[in-house]
Amino acid sequence: MKLKALNKPALKTIKSEDGDIIDCVDIYKQPAFDHPALRNHKIQMKPSMDLGSKKTNSPNNGFSKPVTSQTWSKSGRCPVGTIPIRRVSIEDIRRASSPSRFGRKPPYIYNILDKAHQHKANSNSTAAKKHNPRPKNRSEAMFFTVGSNFLGAQSNINIWNPPGVQKSDYSSAQMWLLAGDQSKMSEIIEAGWMVNPRVFGDNRTRFFAYWTKDAYRKTGCINLLCSGFVQTSKQIALGAAIEPVSSRGHEQYYITVKIYQDPQSKNWWLWSHDNVFGYWPSAIFKHLPQGATAVQWGGEVYSRNVRKKPHTKTPMGSGESPSQLLGKACYHTYIRIKDASMQLKYPITLAEFSDENQCYTTILHKETNVSEPYLYFGGSGQSPLCR
Repeated sequence: MKLKALNKPALKTIKSEDGDIIDCVDIYKQPAFDHPALRNHKIQMKPSMDLGSKKTNSPNNGFSKPVTSQTWSKSGRCPVGTIPIRRVSIEDIRRASSPSRFGRKPPYIYNILDKAHQHKANSNSTAAKKHNPRPKNRSEAMFFTVGSNFLGAQSNINIWNPPGVQKSDYSSAQMWLLAGDQSKMSEIIEAGWMVNPRVFGDNRTRFFAYWTKDAYRKTGCINLLCSGFVQTSKQIALGAAIEPVSSRGHEQYYITVKIYQDPQSKNWWLWSHDNVFGYWPSAIFKHLPQGATAVQWGGEVYSRNVRKKPHTKTPMGSGESPSQLLGKACYHTYIRIKDASMQLKYPITLAEFSDENQCYTTILHKETNVSEPYLYFGGSGQSPLCR
């Protein structure tokens, strides 16, 4: 029953060279409309105005290149009026702890941000770090800003394929937008890349999006593995593999991730470069229609073996320490937020946070006082320092 609900009838099927099967599904029969709040929803085919499609500057390091296509698109295209959806197999569902938890993160309430104002740092200096008790099954290293009514954010995220992600773990590089009371950030939308063997059955680097309205308890999921996100693009498949990826000391690649709220519909649109994926409808949220309260940029490792010995071997980012900097460590750069001024701007305040500083950490680095900051993050997981 779960498999039938996820795999909608295909008008065309594309077999990708990497093994994925992409179904071209009628845009009006996509999983989103199984959501009770979206039964009579009218699809918004494009944003009501230019929300963030202005060309983003490329990292000025001389050898970073954008990645704007996916592997499956070499094998065919979906026709007009359809959207590409990666097919789910029965084996995919069997790897989950239970069918109801397939494609879902473990419950967690972001409650560390209520003290964030006490840790604000000048945007031109290395930000203050804070360490608070956190859930035992995930470890994050991030940069964040807290305010009120953020209407969007973006980042260029360096693409890697972290080696040796354990089969029950995942590792991501991403951006989060959060809303709710500062002591209870329960509504979250996020996007970036991840390696997630439990969900996808392999260790490829894949684009992902996620949402929840109750701190990951019963709502939301990765990509289109539940109802909620409305996809409008026929060119990009959520969950499809990203290639090429960066290599140590050689060519660097990145994806631009943008999430902006439509001022008229209050829907939250997801972009990558000039490709519009679709949107999270305002109807499925309570707080996000009024804007986001916090934005985070960084990485996350899920494992039952974080904050314990022996520590998981799953790496974050490139698997290298942020101190290795460009060409070796993973980064976010050209981070921007949009607030009530409707102007894209660098966050006025930015703080750093890491759950396990000896395992995964952060470094904010600028080549000169006037150059664009690079937000490096990551780590190897288990090592002599991370036991």
